[in-house]
Amino acid sequence: MSACDPHDPHCITCGDVAVEMLVIEVDDSLATCESEGETREVEVALLDDVRAGDRLLVHADVGLVKLG
Repeated sequence: MSACDPHDPHCITCGDVAVEMLVIEVDDSLATCESEGETREVEVALLDDVRAGDRLLVHADVGLVKLG
C-alpha cells in the first residue's frame, strides 16, 4: 500500500479502488487510520461524526464513506 505501483489494485493514491481503513484517532478534520499495518493521515471533513474505531473507505487519503 505504501508504494505507488499502477499494477497494484490496492494503491491508495493512484488506483480507482477505495481501501477500508480503521480510525485510530481523530483531530478535527484529520484522522489517523490504519490498514495492513500502515498508518496514514486521512481527511474526514466529508463525513459526519467520525470516531476512533470506525471503519472508512478511503481513496487518495480522503475518507469517502463510513462503513456500518
